[in-house]
Amino acid sequence: MSLSSPAAAASVVCAGLGFAWPDGTRVLEDFDLAVGPGRTGLIGLNGAGKSTLLKLFAKELHPCEGTLKVAGEVGYLPQNAALDTDLRVDAALGIADIRAALHAIENGDASEANFTAVGDDWDVEERARASLDQLGLHTIDLDRTIGEVSGGESVLLRLAALLLRRPDVLLLDEPTNNLDLAARRRLYAAVAGWPGVMIVVSHDRELLDLVDRIADLRGGEVHWYGGNFTAYEQALAVEQEAAERMVRVAEADVVRQKRELADAHVKLARRARYAHKMYVQKREPKIIMNGRKAAAEISAGKHRIMHTGKLKEARERLGEAAEAVRDDDEIRVDLPHTEVPPGRGVLTLRALRARYGARADIELRGPERIALTGRNGCGKTTLLRTLAGEIPPEEGTAEIHVPHRFLPQRLDVLDDALTVAENVARFAPDATDNRIRARLARFLFKGARADQQAGTLSGGERFRATLAALMLAEPAPQLLMLDEPTNNLDLASIRQLVTALDAYRGALIVVSHDVTFLREIGVTRRLALDDGELKDTDPM
Repeated sequence: MSLSSPAAAASVVCAGLGFAWPDGTRVLEDFDLAVGPGRTGLIGLNGAGKSTLLKLFAKELHPCEGTLKVAGEVGYLPQNAALDTDLRVDAALGIADIRAALHAIENGDASEANFTAVGDDWDVEERARASLDQLGLHTIDLDRTIGEVSGGESVLLRLAALLLRRPDVLLLDEPTNNLDLAARRRLYAAVAGWPGVMIVVSHDRELLDLVDRIADLRGGEVHWYGGNFTAYEQALAVEQEAAERMVRVAEADVVRQKRELADAHVKLARRARYAHKMYVQKREPKIIMNGRKAAAEISAGKHRIMHTGKLKEARERLGEAAEAVRDDDEIRVDLPHTEVPPGRGVLTLRALRARYGARADIELRGPERIALTGRNGCGKTTLLRTLAGEIPPEEGTAEIHVPHRFLPQRLDVLDDALTVAENVARFAPDATDNRIRARLARFLFKGARADQQAGTLSGGERFRATLAALMLAEPAPQLLMLDEPTNNLDLASIRQLVTALDAYRGALIVVSHDVTFLREIGVTRRLALDDGELKDTDPM
């Protein structure tokens, strides 16, 4: 059931908001939103405008029309924002000038400028250390540079800077992307303990289970659901069941109205034939027959209008009912040629040492589903690229005994100048155009969608097209290697990926920190890259 968000205590309020990109592409139009205290999870399909909204709230973008009011200071953690590698940690935290003034005072420089710079922040270093410790960054020195920390640590560092500032409104855009499991746990704790207003855009279902309400952005409007993501899914299931029931009722009504209209036409035709027969046989005076004919025509017209109107109303009700049913299409594909018999050798690593030191001596057999885990920066991506043959090993051997494909994080498999169908044809050169299009339709690229240039696809579409190109390749891949496949995907796209992998019958090696996703795809074995060694560890 949709709930209305109370505007009275809102810290973020927009009314009649409109935004378009410089090329004229409209993202938001006549958009209203009011967000109050607490944690709000903002979800929606790729391209719905979630990240754009956060940038508007953070004043990084400006609306074309309407009003936008944000009460209090705003803290914003953007998606995939890189920090200057030469920047020192204290500068990234925004406390470099205060620290410099503090140290100058400690060294005897009691100038007014230094005391002004410090203000009331005499404990700034202690608070900075506490913020870093809270996020597991206790080993990072304030004098280090950003270039010395990993990508995941860089994300946590930006969050630490926001926690240190204590903004009134905290905006987080996909904050768990590229974070390992330990880092995610620390971020979850920070979110759970946040006392102010928070709006978080995320596809991470564990993170979304920590929010107080869900704001579902769909069709340019927000639908509110009380509770966390699990409660949202339950409410949505009930809502969709009722919507589908209404569609069935409306469909039955349309059929009934069509039948009644047809019956009415038959009856009117019979009356017309009878009246014509009486007229020809001249059984009654002409004036009476003409009067009856005119009355019959008027009656027939009213009858036809009534039934036509009822049919139109029934169709309108069907259209309204159908609009309430979500059309988040699912991939439906059968991939029998990807099957790997149990026990068949798939991958053999012998005394392998990959670049940056990752070592492995292991064998994979049959349709195993492997989760490759480890902390940020430990070499998981490098190891996958070594297995895929993109990087030669420093020592040892990596042998793949079956056809294989690799899906990298950067999704650079497609040629942007080619259409979706042409890209798939590159991986299956012997397949006919009809065969390619028939199989692409099962990946939701139907008709003209298969003729879209890859460079024009949205993020979710590009991922789906890349997945189709790899899974429909010939020979069929019996080993798929996926590197953080759920990063930047909306929840509908993740469901589509899970459905596609359910149909895949080969072996999988997946680098991911999304525990829910790994459970859903049926991981059978977990390999952890720890201190440079690849080892079997506890299952998921």
